Amino acid sequence: MNLRTPGFHLLFMMQKTSTRAPRGAFRKKFVVEERYLPVESRRGLYRASVILIAAGLVAFAFLLVGVLTHTGFQRLDTPVEHWFDSLRSRDVTVFMIILATVFGPVGMPIIVLIVTVVWLIFAKHAWRPLLLAAGMATGVIFAQVLAPIVKHPRPPIGLMLAGPDHSYSFPSGHVLGASDFFVILAFLLASRVQRRGFTIGAFVVAILMILLQVFSRLYLGYHYISDTSGSMALSAVILGVVIAIDTKRTVRIRGERVDGEHSQVQRDNT
Repeated sequence: MNLRTPGFHLLFMMQKTSTRAPRGAFRKKFVVEERYLPVESRRGLYRASVILIAAGLVAFAFLLVGVLTHTGFQRLDTPVEHWFDSLRSRDVTVFMIILATVFGPVGMPIIVLIVTVVWLIFAKHAWRPLLLAAGMATGVIFAQVLAPIVKHPRPPIGLMLAGPDHSYSFPSGHVLGASDFFVILAFLLASRVQRRGFTIGAFVVAILMILLQVFSRLYLGYHYISDTSGSMALSAVILGVVIAIDTKRTVRIRGERVDGEHSQVQRDNT
């Protein structure tokens, strides 16, 4: 067989192209897409990240000192616990248990995995879903490391409505996971849509979902108010770090070099 025939040459080129295409698409998936924003917008993002990190650290330190010394905000633990105990009813309890299961150590990883995988498949670039996964993983590490160090006991086992839990409770892993998921997701979506109404709506939904999870943990008798508050403070720190990393890596202003195709389109249209 003559390897120089046009038919063989065409077949060879098709096979070569089909081999390169998936590799090229795979590499393109992991290209970080940059975007043009006004100088003030970038400054605002950095300012927001600094405020979130600073406020979160101060709040967490204040709560941690209270938990360790049984002073300050920690004194609200028992009164708040009694108030939630007075709200208990059968129907509400069933709903709260379902909520705790969905956003618990089994349900939350499944949700994050599904969202991340689906986002990776359909997104042009993998930067945002991977950033979401990294933020979630950071929260899990914080919860797993801090709880045995702080050793804050949970409410009495007799108050727990879904079985005993003998682990330590500061910070609340349920609340930290839910907080990280909803606020980071809200930021990663709103920062690209860039519409005031969408941004407000996304963060309102995120805050409501977080508060619902806080209510669930307090209502079911597994955490004190200091535990859930500590989780929200840590989540603010993580969100601030995510905003700073995303801004540093993706936001460009006029005169700065960009490599992403979408950024090139933005530049040509501005």
